[in-house]
Amino acid sequence: MKATARAHPIQGLVKYHGMRDEQLRLPYHDSISLCTAPSHTKTTVAFEPDRESDRYVVDGEVLAGRGAERIRAVVDHVRERAGVDDRVRFVSENSFPTNIGFGSSSSGFAAAAMALVEAAGLDLSRPEVSTVARRGSSSAARAVTGSFSHLRAGMNDEDCRAEQIPVPDAFGEDLRIVAGMVPAYKETEQAHAEAAKSHMFEARMAHVHAQIADMRDALRSGAFDRAFELAEHDSLSLAAATMTGPAGWVYWQPRTIEIFNTVRELREDGLPVYFSVDTGASVYVNTKRAHVDRVEHAVADCGVETRVWELGGPAQVLPDGEALF
Repeated sequence: MKATARAHPIQGLVKYHGMRDEQLRLPYHDSISLCTAPSHTKTTVAFEPDRESDRYVVDGEVLAGRGAERIRAVVDHVRERAGVDDRVRFVSENSFPTNIGFGSSSSGFAAAAMALVEAAGLDLSRPEVSTVARRGSSSAARAVTGSFSHLRAGMNDEDCRAEQIPVPDAFGEDLRIVAGMVPAYKETEQAHAEAAKSHMFEARMAHVHAQIADMRDALRSGAFDRAFELAEHDSLSLAAATMTGPAGWVYWQPRTIEIFNTVRELREDGLPVYFSVDTGASVYVNTKRAHVDRVEHAVADCGVETRVWELGGPAQVLPDGEALF
């Protein structure tokens, strides 16, 4: 009872903020994202009858505290569904920097869910696996289904699950994401916990449903500028809500703002380029293949490390030869 899986992290396009139910991680509203590749998390899990306790290792570090609790919520759910009592050995590795705003929890829990479901012998569709991953991170549900995905809000697993949004092949193939890495450590759980206490939260809830509909339409029709302009505006809307909560979260750093300004200057020069940020200081810069070299050089000139990513697919179970132990 051992399996290995890989998942790509997400970039939020219309981001969720806050949770109705923290245990089941049920969001207040729908969300849409895309997966970024080749960045990924690879995870191997094994249910071992002779093991006395679960052991969770991520990037060489044995987890305890809240990190272990979040993984255990997913593991226990799979154990319950599969009728398995064995303890778990869990090893995970990331190919990209974590906790700087690039969705490591999404790929982490998506890979964990895929591997656990496979190791436990459950036969589930990816939307069904997305409900397993959601118990660790709502964004992980969309990393399970991959590509451009939509997580619907709901009060149960039948309603609150992810599905892919079909887009024209050329749209996805032409997309390039320049990652501008601003190394400021961040945590998102408290921001989600206090989301509804921001006076901007009701304003966000009032417009987010129309934004979801507009984003789905833009993606389905392959309207690059409309889709990523919406994502840029949603980034600013999310920041307004997080910054006006009780803790006054301000994740952006001076280089974050510098990248924003650089993107706007490039756009004034006629390039199709838009910024997007999740809950963190690092920046996604969305552009097209023909312009990616110029865009990457401009972002790097802001004094940050860059990587170029493409559209990533759904989480995958890997062959035994790729196991981490």
